[in-house]
Amino acid sequence: MTDELRALRSDSLRPAAVGAGVSQSLAIARWCAGRGWPVHPLAPGRKTPAGNCAACREPGHTYRGCRCPAAGRWCHGFRAATLDFARIEQWWGAHPEFGVGIACGPAGLVVVDIDAHARQLPGRDRLLPGIDIADTVDLTGLANGFHTIGVLAALRGATSPADDGTTLRVRTPSGGLHVWYRALGGRRWQCSSGSGGGRALAWQVDVRAHGGYIVAPGTVTEAGAYEALGTAREPVPLPAWLGRELERTGHLPPAHLPAPRPVPPRARQAVLAAGGGRGAAGRVLAPLVAEVAACGAVPEGAGFTEKLNRAAYTAGGLVAAGLLDAGDAERVLREAAGQARPGQERRYGAVIRSGLSAGRTRPLAPGGRS
Repeated sequence: MTDELRALRSDSLRPAAVGAGVSQSLAIARWCAGRGWPVHPLAPGRKTPAGNCAACREPGHTYRGCRCPAAGRWCHGFRAATLDFARIEQWWGAHPEFGVGIACGPAGLVVVDIDAHARQLPGRDRLLPGIDIADTVDLTGLANGFHTIGVLAALRGATSPADDGTTLRVRTPSGGLHVWYRALGGRRWQCSSGSGGGRALAWQVDVRAHGGYIVAPGTVTEAGAYEALGTAREPVPLPAWLGRELERTGHLPPAHLPAPRPVPPRARQAVLAAGGGRGAAGRVLAPLVAEVAACGAVPEGAGFTEKLNRAAYTAGGLVAAGLLDAGDAERVLREAAGQARPGQERRYGAVIRSGLSAGRTRPLAPGGRS
């Protein structure tokens, strides 16, 4: 049995099971790359990408035109994913503590991410978007994504992905399930969040595809291990019925993808007004606010937290320099974040407060350095 296969066995997820001289994470990364799935490092013990270098954390910097991935650095998360075995050996050989993420789009993967979070049941119109659930239907016992995807499959006379033993399924530390499929026909399926306010397949059922990444099976985080279930270790083609449901719920992009969203009008006005008539502050902050708002087009993997933190840090610097009112700055940031990630006030509120606080320690003069 190879080191890579040992690392993926559901009952062998500890580094000691991998073999002398080969870390578990390196074995997993090799195994994934060998299947044509580009990989990128995850932060130690976490399911989020490893951090950017100092230059990539600078305010205003984006992945567009960044030379770091080409230079062999893992900046910008799944956009740095690679199949280069030399780079894989370099990354995980030097950092065996890194987890392994897979860029779903380039890998040709569509992963149905079924959650089992304890949350209040939403309105009936959000349980199965586009499907009416009459008030006469008893929803007693319906509590999570396993139930909603099961109901959707039953309505279509199909097997629930959660019960599809023909394909790779991975149990998550939180009790959820990742069900892996292969995309066919060159279709660029898009990500979605089943508990968000935008594109969705079912409540508490996310979709990981183009524009996102998935944690590789065998990866161990502080919360626990991502364990492959059953005997299937390869994803099968996306079932036709599920493809039709994804298309029905807007998971295929239009013929021409829309340009990034402009700054929301009210946010743009607030930026200018907060600058007290001095347009320089608005010109500095408005592009960063636009990047935050544009994350609404990509529910996962858009770098939302990083972009919001950069905007908040910059706003804090403008506040410290006397170029922006603190209350107006927070209002601008919250409006853009709320547009991009509706219903996630606690998450983006913490990022905004932290970024503003850090930025206020370094006054920023537009056109110059803090």
